Amino acid sequence: MQYAHITGWGKAVPPASLTNDDLATFMETSDEWIKTRTGISKRHISHVDTSVLATVAAKQALAAAGIEGKDLDLIILASASPDTLIPNIASAVQAEIGASCGAFDINAACSGFLYGLGLASSLIKSGQNKKVLIIGAERLSFYLDWSRRETAVLFGDGAGAVILEANEQPGGVLGYELNNDPAGRDILASGFGTQMNRFEQDSLDFFIHLNGQEVFKRAIHGMGGLSKKVLENCGVDKDAVDLVIPHQANERIIDTLINRMKIPKEKAFVNIANYGNTSAATIPIAICDALAQGRINAGQTILSCAFGAGLTSAALLLKWGQRTTPMNISDAKVPDCEQTALELIKPAVDYFMAKAAKNAK
Repeated sequence: MQYAHITGWGKAVPPASLTNDDLATFMETSDEWIKTRTGISKRHISHVDTSVLATVAAKQALAAAGIEGKDLDLIILASASPDTLIPNIASAVQAEIGASCGAFDINAACSGFLYGLGLASSLIKSGQNKKVLIIGAERLSFYLDWSRRETAVLFGDGAGAVILEANEQPGGVLGYELNNDPAGRDILASGFGTQMNRFEQDSLDFFIHLNGQEVFKRAIHGMGGLSKKVLENCGVDKDAVDLVIPHQANERIIDTLINRMKIPKEKAFVNIANYGNTSAATIPIAICDALAQGRINAGQTILSCAFGAGLTSAALLLKWGQRTTPMNISDAKVPDCEQTALELIKPAVDYFMAKAAKNAK
């Protein structure tokens, strides 16, 4: 029997970071207000396309696994903010890494990476594939209306990737669960798509909007329910879980989720303070950070869960392999940026603030 193990990992974070104090220069907020409600201290703003971030993360993951693009059987790229809808941006990454295989995008919002990781593990276990690249990449700053504090403080840009490989050694992805709650699809959404009237200027003013209370309630229900289900299906007791890597949307959500699952808080990995919510990229970035900080050790049982627009939810259980250090180190990095984060978003800030002032009259 073939098992599906993570053998490589990598992340890409834009160099320009936007702090809470930066946000306070143009909206009514403060570092304390944002931290106490979300756990976020800063987020990164990208000056390059989502596919560029994805490519850097992919090259790092390939190097860490000690393989090349030509060795891949499949590329799955999870994103709700691709450069283009046609063609998919997985093909852009494929071209940059020299792969010759199937490549496609999926959009399950913040759950997208776990959707991709779960599907890839099934393909490997079935014998269809042996080496799969799974990427979570987002440039959510593109969607933000900077006059709307409830969303402007939450999101950031970034990418993360892993290599999943077939191995006869038991372990790797033990099981996964996916779900969607369409009754709540309107509580977290953006108006971007063919429903827009492209002949009316106002229709182009799409933005992310959310019902915070409903998202909080449904996120805990979705992630908690699927986490319990995947543990039961794999025959693993929650006390046997060594580390929980949850979606990094809000520290309050993470705290409540861990508390209700009766898992010690110290077992939860939290890095939202440095990135904000990077949607499909949060979990692969967190995997990279957890490895760098020595939080992931050989043979550990790891539970990961996510929740996003749709309303999607996912949970995945894996047993980490023996290697926690990269085989090789890639020199791939996000291009330097000569502007600050505030300078990058200034045109959008000026536009949306002027519009908000006009509508308030």
